Amino acid sequence: MHPLNVSAVQGAREWPTQAFVDEALADPSWRPLPFAEYIVKIESRCNLSCDYCYVYEMSDQSWRDKPMVMAESTIDQLAKRLGQHLRAHSEDLPTVRVVMHGGEPLLAGPERIGYAATAFHAVVPAGIELSLAMQTNGVLLNDETLPVLREHNIKLGVSVDGTRESHDRHRKFANGKGSFDQVHRGIEALHRPPYADLFQSVLCTIEADCDPLEVYETLLSMRPPAIHFLFPHANWSEQPANWAGHRGGTPFADWLIPIFDRWYSTTPVPVHVRLFDEIIALLLGGASRTEGLGLTPIRVLTVDTDGSLDLAHTLKSTYAGAMTTGMNVFRNSFDEAMVQPGIVARQRDPLGLCGTCQECPIVNICGAGNYAHRYRSGSGFLNPTVYCADLTKLIGHIGDRVLADVQAMVG
Repeated sequence: MHPLNVSAVQGAREWPTQAFVDEALADPSWRPLPFAEYIVKIESRCNLSCDYCYVYEMSDQSWRDKPMVMAESTIDQLAKRLGQHLRAHSEDLPTVRVVMHGGEPLLAGPERIGYAATAFHAVVPAGIELSLAMQTNGVLLNDETLPVLREHNIKLGVSVDGTRESHDRHRKFANGKGSFDQVHRGIEALHRPPYADLFQSVLCTIEADCDPLEVYETLLSMRPPAIHFLFPHANWSEQPANWAGHRGGTPFADWLIPIFDRWYSTTPVPVHVRLFDEIIALLLGGASRTEGLGLTPIRVLTVDTDGSLDLAHTLKSTYAGAMTTGMNVFRNSFDEAMVQPGIVARQRDPLGLCGTCQECPIVNICGAGNYAHRYRSGSGFLNPTVYCADLTKLIGHIGDRVLADVQAMVG
């Protein structure tokens, strides 16, 4: 059971290679884990033109050749493969999660969204809990789309980049007009009964030039159950704006620390902040529940609108074809994708990390950061995250505050 040959893809000779997979499969103490989360690209186009988007604005432009919306026949075949995988690995999969994504998934329309949700639920064996979710820009959260989301209990994450000024600077329509008002209107609609329990989080990409506390307070005013701060997708070959890691600078940690201090000093904390929650849990000996922190094996598979089985589409920010496996739901089972090099690399930690990270005292917390952020042309993904200095400072600051409180509690 080996992955297809994708040596024609740029970067395929960089790490991770087939040799890494062969070594893993020869280790009697290791086995690949089945997929517990599926990112389903139900729609490949978007109604916004965000200037930092990894789908449309970075190295990979394969979206141009993909169907605009996932066909019902592709959904049916995807559901068939999902059912096969869940039945084969039911003992390892008490819960599974399917996230509808895009592009902008709401562009697929209520009928196609409902069709997909019904198809996925129909194939889940008894004893396995399926949760459905969607990541949306929020513009189309209205009386047409919300009822189908309610009907199928599809939980929602909404992308909002803080204040009106910061949001509208980047998250624009194709005509250049900002989308803050429309997104805010969508969130307000989501707060109405009977939809309020669908709202799970807002996702905010960090812009280090903005006032962090203004951004935090604006997001807090939207009353989300959780806030997810996202480092901009960048790497060693395509460095982030304001990056100063080569000089020891930490602009992203310096942006996050004032937010953490205000959040942590508020009793009780007013909202879950995933980045802070995860770091604290890891510092106290817990396990990571999110990508980009800790050493919990990543068990995620992406399915594009044409049925392609892909690695995380955030890899589009590295080089063209970085997410490609060469597999498709019409030709391949999910079990075949389990031993694709990019999957094995993310399940084999700490052996899937570079020597610098393996020797780092905070590797159990940092986990080398987001996989896409480790890329460097020539060495592939066998590097620390480009945000290494920022994560080191942020984790150190949070650790100092938490440790002081723990010591005070125990006397």
